[in-house]
Amino acid sequence: MNRKHFKERPVYRFKRFVRKAYSAFNSMHRIVNIGVVRGCAISFLTVSTITAQTTTDGEQQQKVLEKELDEVMVTASRVETPINQTAKLVTVITKEQIEQSPVRSIQDLLVYAANIDVVQRGGHGVQADISIRGGSFDQNAVLLNGVNLSNAQTGHYSFDIPINLSDIERIEIIHGPSALIYGSSAFSGGINIITKKNTDYKAYASVGSGMHKLRGMEVRGTAKTGMTTNSLSVGYNSSDGYIANSDYDIYNVLWQTRFRLKNESKLDLQLGYNDKKYGANTFYSPKFPNQYERTSTYTGSLKGEFGSKLKIVPIIYWNRHHDQYDLVKDTDYGRNYHRSDTYGANLIFSYRSKLGNTSLGGEIRREDIMSTNLGMLMVEPHRKYTKYDDRTNASVSLEHTYSIEQFVLSAGALMNHNTLQDNQYKFYPSVSATYRPTDKVNISSSWSKSTRVPTFTDMYYKAPTHIGRNDLKPEKSESLELGIKYKDNLFSAYLTGFIQWGRDIIDWVKENPADEAYTAWNLSKIDTKGVEMGAKFRIGDILPALGGKSSLALDYIRMHQDGDTKGLISIYSLNYLRDKFTAKFNHQIYKGLSAGWYFRFQKRMGTYEKYENLIKVGDEHYPAFSTLDLKLNYEYKDVVFNLNLNNLYDTHYFDRGNIPQAGFWLMGGISYTFR
Repeated sequence: MNRKHFKERPVYRFKRFVRKAYSAFNSMHRIVNIGVVRGCAISFLTVSTITAQTTTDGEQQQKVLEKELDEVMVTASRVETPINQTAKLVTVITKEQIEQSPVRSIQDLLVYAANIDVVQRGGHGVQADISIRGGSFDQNAVLLNGVNLSNAQTGHYSFDIPINLSDIERIEIIHGPSALIYGSSAFSGGINIITKKNTDYKAYASVGSGMHKLRGMEVRGTAKTGMTTNSLSVGYNSSDGYIANSDYDIYNVLWQTRFRLKNESKLDLQLGYNDKKYGANTFYSPKFPNQYERTSTYTGSLKGEFGSKLKIVPIIYWNRHHDQYDLVKDTDYGRNYHRSDTYGANLIFSYRSKLGNTSLGGEIRREDIMSTNLGMLMVEPHRKYTKYDDRTNASVSLEHTYSIEQFVLSAGALMNHNTLQDNQYKFYPSVSATYRPTDKVNISSSWSKSTRVPTFTDMYYKAPTHIGRNDLKPEKSESLELGIKYKDNLFSAYLTGFIQWGRDIIDWVKENPADEAYTAWNLSKIDTKGVEMGAKFRIGDILPALGGKSSLALDYIRMHQDGDTKGLISIYSLNYLRDKFTAKFNHQIYKGLSAGWYFRFQKRMGTYEKYENLIKVGDEHYPAFSTLDLKLNYEYKDVVFNLNLNNLYDTHYFDRGNIPQAGFWLMGGISYTFR
């Protein structure tokens, strides 16, 4: 069919997205250049110049335009913001990248992010400690659709989230202290998991199996009825384990309903349940390899978004976590029971005017725990629980952003009060600036402060191997970073340098190697310096034979930490990733057959106590190691066959001393989408 061509096509540049009237782009018959007016564009998120021409497949192109515009909206501020208006360095993992990855859990997926340290304790999301930029697993905010699910008992459980991989639209990772964005728990960064809200299909089902008696299934259904869109997903994964006492059973259920109201307002309801049972081989002490855990999580939230020029975002939420921990499996020795509840409310106002965008937010968050080990003695026991403690966190934040020519300036502060510190109100400011000299280059810098209160485990835990302290002070951090990004249609790259100063850092220490127990303590300081860099090549545009979606992504982080432990022996401090390099290569093999190659190299600093036959034999440095994973996908209409080959050359490695990780693991599956 003949196409109408234009010799001259003016370029229009929009300063912001309003999610309205996308059809206007098609009617212009012009090239529409979405200009970056704020912040640093995400290197993982490729948004090409959009060409709008009159074609016979206008409806299909319309969907592409909407999809690309949707992908540039992130929650790297108190309200959803276009990616080109963010000043913090942010990494986005899209649903397409998730489908290409050889993974079975969110924890497995984060392994391939160079800026994330994933300390796996068990396979496929059983338990993993996640940290950002050399922080600890307790120093990150973990959110589901903007609702903070960070666990007050311990960061070990922050990813006990009722979500399946098929639910995820994208994952946003904010680097560096982010109290102004995610609250006081975002000491070194935040991870926000965004779920799918559309009804592109009626149902999705997948089954899989593999070595070590691996079994798994996911079922997800969607329905649109009147003013609501609904989805329900159920997932189950189990294995007998790759070593003794590494078996697991994991269940997930997630219900979501979106109410679409007038004037693009909406109300989101989410309810979820997560249940895990797993052997915890040497998880917390190599002296007791036969540990066991069972956890269950119930979560519910209601989040609204009303208005346009003046946007109001109210949130109420509740999260309950149960934990049974056995120091020796199937015995009462060292058995602990815990039940923690977190509930709260947020209210955010955002006003857009000629002077910029102003956001005002407030949060009240209540955290309590009943336990056989954590807290203070109760006057009367409640069922099996004999101890209790609670605290309330209140915060107010104010931020304003102003754009002028190629510059964007943003400043704000969080005022925070926690009942752990009577009559003390702390301020945590943040300032950022962005300069865009050309359409392809973006330079940005930011400075911010944050904090973290000790967990209930830090304060109260008592066992033969660990003793908490209830006089711990909150941790404090301050960070400065400078970054530059480049992006065109075929290539994108970023380079960011950062310095983070940590004070009153909480760790577990002991004075002498012969001592049995580690004690919680506020270290004086830990300073972290680092550089993050990466590049992505859209190989499919250069070599069409490899498929239009073929790409190569290379990312590397290098860090150095200085700390003062006063000569004490530490578990976590200075056990950081000095080097981590990842390479992800996705390409087409033949028609519907594609491959994804995922390589990782990392070197961890610090030492660990090496045990053999339950006896300590000395201190060892962490060795460097690398792994290579492969995923093969074959698509035929609505059916997808996949084969995962993890740890192809059977590397023997561990993320934490004395806890070996799985060697070569073969697994496969099939999925079907009902349109």
